[in-house]
Formats: sequence, structure tokens, C-alpha cells
Amino acid sequence: MENKKEMRNWLNEFNLTHPLVIAGPCSAETEEQVLKIAHELKDSDVSVFRAGIWKPRTRPGGFEGVGEIGLKWLKKAKAETGMLMGTEVATAAHCKLALEYDIDVLWVGARTTANPFAVQEIADTLKGTDKIVLIKNPVNPDMALWLGGVERLYAAGIEKLGVIHRGFSTYEKTKYRNIPEWQIAIELQNKFPDLPLIIDPSHITGNREMILEVTQEALDLNYDGMIIETHIDPENAWSDAAQQVTPDALKQILKDLKIRNLSGDSDFESKMTKLRANIDVLDANLLELLGKRMKVADEIGQVKKENNVAVLQNNRWNEIQAKMVAEGAKKGLTEEFIVKLFRGIHQESIEHQEKILNS
Repeated sequence: MENKKEMRNWLNEFNLTHPLVIAGPCSAETEEQVLKIAHELKDSDVSVFRAGIWKPRTRPGGFEGVGEIGLKWLKKAKAETGMLMGTEVATAAHCKLALEYDIDVLWVGARTTANPFAVQEIADTLKGTDKIVLIKNPVNPDMALWLGGVERLYAAGIEKLGVIHRGFSTYEKTKYRNIPEWQIAIELQNKFPDLPLIIDPSHITGNREMILEVTQEALDLNYDGMIIETHIDPENAWSDAAQQVTPDALKQILKDLKIRNLSGDSDFESKMTKLRANIDVLDANLLELLGKRMKVADEIGQVKKENNVAVLQNNRWNEIQAKMVAEGAKKGLTEEFIVKLFRGIHQESIEHQEKILNS
């Protein structure tokens, strides 16, 4: 698959003066709920109304969606509001029903993307469709698996393609429900700059209070749109209550977002803005990793204290330095830079451990 300007055609056809907005409840619960939310969003910047019809749950016994009847509600909402309708599909059966009810936008969820067999089944079922088909990143941080899903759909003759960045699962405790791992989305964006990229801040954050922050960060990285879960009564939603916002809250978020206007910028300034935003993300990741490294250094210091072992272990340090110089050379980094960098890291580690030994 090669990058082509035509990949953006479906997005350009919206003729928007702002990023694409997809919004609606995590799950379709009742006909009244669906129609009420749709009408609340009708006269906003929302172009596509979304609602989950089938909800894959980690464990059985929870609410797994209303099924086919929800598609009838979406069809009615489309007739009454004129908005396009979108939902997640995970099987060939889902795809067939979605096409039967003329759903405009389909997306493949993170759990499904992680299974190439399931994605291929979906691609075969949707072969040649003129519907918009989006694919979320897989639950695990694997850019090749994400891109592989896109390639399977592309090979099936599906021309209206895009990707959704919804973050990646982790065992670590962080402020996110699913950590963004921005560099993975950036790498995909650099490979295919004309493949529309949409942020899903609802699933990244798991927290409605962080929606604006993460969406703004994505827009600063030149994302093309957003998909935000919106419910008339979020606290009592049947699924993912904590990450859904009210229609009024969504409208305020859209108002507060700072959209960069590139129309008057030079090509140089446009490229520099994007690259600098990428640098900011990478620098933040570097600091996060250094902080984690120092926590491990603290643990090492504690073990040394318990066993009455000296802080400085010259053989170990020499091994690390030699290894990093060799690895750095493979990445185009000079020996001088690597030595200076790791001497600084090593010194910080020693100071951390000395505080523990002397405490």
C-alpha cells in the first residue's frame, strides 16, 4: 500500500472548516435515548452520529449491546437529523447487517484489529464497499498490526479508509485508561500522511475531564478529527459512564479547542509546526522513561544497602557504556554524544543510590 492524495477524498468531500467530529453514545440503549442525543447534536459541528450496537465485553455477563434493533434506531435518527450514522463492527454478520441498514461509517474495534483473521473476514465481507471504514489501533502497541489491518481493507478495494487512535492497554498505573503512545501514531502518520487520522480521547482517557486536553494534543499533531462519546445522562450510561460527556459539554469542548489555521502559513512553517509538535511528544516520552529508569536505580540502591554493597560498580558501568555506544552508532548517534548522555544518566543514578545508602 502506498500513500496517495486520494486517500483524503472522502474527508475532503465533507467540505469542513474544522476537524471531523464523530459523536454519540458509547452504546445505543433505547430508541428515545438515541433520538434525543442525535437531535441535541444535529445543529453542532458533529458530522457523524455514533452509537455502539454490539459491545464486546472483557468478561461475560455485562451489557453487550442491543443488537439489530439499534440499527433501526440509527436509521430513524438519520432520517430525522440528516447526520451520517456510524457504528463498530466485529464480525461478518455485523457488517452485513450494518450494510443492510445503510450505516455510513463502520469501524473495526481495537480487540478485532488485534486478530488478523477477524479483520480479513470483515475485509472480505465489505469488499468494494463505498462506505467509510475506519480501523482502530490494536490493544497492544504494535504499529505493524495496526497498519496490517488497514492493508487488508485496502486490498479488498475499500477506498474510503481512515484510522482511529484510541490508545494502548498497559498494566502500568497511569492517568490514562489506555496510554496514547503518541510516537506509534506519529510513525504511521509519517508513513501515510494522507490517510485520515482520528483521535479517540474517550478511550484514551477513560475520564471526561481529560477529553479536551488529549483532543487538543492530537490536533496539535495534525490529526484530522475526533470521535467523542456523548450521552444525555453520562452518569447513568449502560457502559463506559466515566468517559462520556453531555451534548452541551461536547459543544463547549469543540468551542474551546484551538484549531490551527494553516491556510495562510508557508509550507515551511506548516512542516516546522508539525515536526516541533512531534519533538515535544518525544521529549515528554524521554522524561517519562528517565523517571522510570531512576525508580529502578532506587530499587538497586535499596538492594545494595541491604547487602552492604558499594554504589559504584565499574565493570557494570563499562559494560553499559560500551553497549550503548555500539547501539547508538546503529542509530546514527556519535560516540561522544552517547558517552556524555549516559555519563549524565549514570551520575544521576549514583546520586539516587547514595541518598538511599546514606538514609
